[in-house]
Amino acid sequence: MEQFNLNDLFEIEMNDGRKITLAFAKDIAPITVKNFKNLIEKKHFDGLIFHRVIKGFMIQGGGVDVNLKPRRSEEIKGEFASNGIKNDILHKRGVISMARTMVKDSATSQFFIMHQDAPHLDGEYAAFGMVIEGMDVVDSIANTRVNHYMGDVPYEPQIIKTIRLK
Repeated sequence: MEQFNLNDLFEIEMNDGRKITLAFAKDIAPITVKNFKNLIEKKHFDGLIFHRVIKGFMIQGGGVDVNLKPRRSEEIKGEFASNGIKNDILHKRGVISMARTMVKDSATSQFFIMHQDAPHLDGEYAAFGMVIEGMDVVDSIANTRVNHYMGDVPYEPQIIKTIRLK
């Protein structure tokens, strides 16, 4: 937990009022944290959804709206070991990390929160924070019924009302 700054927090508020509070790891992933804060300030995440939910693995959001229409943002440098950047945050339950394509520097705004540990992601994705309150909300989203044929999209949209700095 010493990797995470408990004085540098942000909060994901869902449409139904549920909240997830997370701490940034700016010293470990400064490019990622700066990008995420800029997106928060621009209200980029408002109205987007957790569009990929895999119970026992992770919940992913930050890139599409309820109609699965993408909301674009700039690509950033991937801050993880296989891309030449030291980042020793393990992908354990509650860690937040940036989603990307197979291209190492393709992360934009999509992120995922670990529902359970996934060591195979360590050193391959830019982890940049940790849930400090609200894992019950993550669990609830992870337990949402999903359409596996549509890429694990929840039947009941899991809408992010806003993400704010605390």
